[in-house]
Amino acid sequence: MTNAFETPFSALKALKSSDRLVAIVPAGGVGLRAVVAKNQTTEQIIPKQYQCIAGVPMLRRSVMALLAEPRIERVLVAVQADDDWAEQVLHDLDRVQVLPCAGATRALTVWGALHAGLQDDEWVLVHDAARPGLTSDSLGCLIDQCLPHPVGGLLALPVADTLKQAHQTLNTNSGIATNQAARTVNRDQMWLAQTPQMFRAGMLKKALSDAFKAGFEVTDEASAIEWGGFSPLLVRGSVKNAKVTWPEDFEWVGSWLTPKI
Repeated sequence: MTNAFETPFSALKALKSSDRLVAIVPAGGVGLRAVVAKNQTTEQIIPKQYQCIAGVPMLRRSVMALLAEPRIERVLVAVQADDDWAEQVLHDLDRVQVLPCAGATRALTVWGALHAGLQDDEWVLVHDAARPGLTSDSLGCLIDQCLPHPVGGLLALPVADTLKQAHQTLNTNSGIATNQAARTVNRDQMWLAQTPQMFRAGMLKKALSDAFKAGFEVTDEASAIEWGGFSPLLVRGSVKNAKVTWPEDFEWVGSWLTPKI
């Protein structure tokens, strides 16, 4: 593996000592797998982050979960330039700024938000708009463990279920492709990544920039950091911090959320 950082830890030493925390919520996508609603007036698809879960727009819940941590100075919500929803659901929340800087991918959206006046030595916590169940305990634990760490880290859960690697088989009669188990994957040392993912702004900018230039596919912030030769902390999260991905997830995740906030 090519190390994208010429001198990883010497670069870290150059950063100022700072414990300032800023959160970024990338909210520029639609989330078609979870879309269950349309605007009855315009027939416009309502992006999943703006659909209600337990009676409250999901994005608002995710942002408020971050605001519950007093050490987070501000929350930057990155949306598309033509987004008409974010201001409506977040207008009355302090410490929140909506930025029309979203790109075609999550990584490009985070990249845009990182250039909204953040200092390189500030800590950035990137959190999914579709994780409304983030608990205060998990968030506080992540911050406490990452602040003294030279790299940072992310919330995650150890894999509990048996893992299968699949291969597809095409039925020549029906033309339907089916997934079949090819082998069982050892789940020891395997974790499911969650968010927030917490890194210094400068370090994350460098990691994303180098990954983009190399054509590396960035699936989350930690993947860029790892590709650069660093090892982020894995801080145990919570099942309640599940990501809303499919339509049925609204009811499942909503079942443990407070109806009104």
